[in-house]
Amino acid sequence: MAERDSTILSCSGLILLRSPAISDAKSLYKHANNRDVWINLRDRMPYPYSLEDAVRWLEYVQDQQPRVSFVIDLNGEAIGGIGLILGSDIERCSAEVGYWLGADHWGRGIATTALQRVCRYAFEDLGLLRVFATPIAWNPASFRVLEKAGFEREGTMRNACIKDGKVMDMALYGKVVEEVEFERQSESV
Repeated sequence: MAERDSTILSCSGLILLRSPAISDAKSLYKHANNRDVWINLRDRMPYPYSLEDAVRWLEYVQDQQPRVSFVIDLNGEAIGGIGLILGSDIERCSAEVGYWLGADHWGRGIATTALQRVCRYAFEDLGLLRVFATPIAWNPASFRVLEKAGFEREGTMRNACIKDGKVMDMALYGKVVEEVEFERQSESV
């Protein structure tokens, strides 16, 4: 797997967001193979999380254009991940954000810093108007991360997911560009 893309989004402090590299596989495995991390994520992130799972994900995101998946890097080590799922069709102006962090690094403001930076990238570089997140109701720590990053709680989606065999509500949080200027383009049908 070639390591051609070297996208780096600088953050304040010691962390940065950067393009995933094959050399991150062992670190991602180390931090993601934790039930306390997995319980708050979508099931596409397997548990137990193997070194092969890390390599498979790294190969999948290698040639992304535009870059929407980043590792959270602390002192040269990938300690988590953050990414955008871009909307399409009439939702092409928005994206869902997802993030995770190794449990050893919780409670230090790292996820908030990463989220603020990826939102700036979404609005300034990708031209998006809205970024949203849907944390599971049992995860108030994620609610705090979102709120500290400037997201507003927009509602509760009742019985919206099944995780670990339990039907759960999900919160809906959104962050929007305050002032938007765009040209209306005539549609050719």
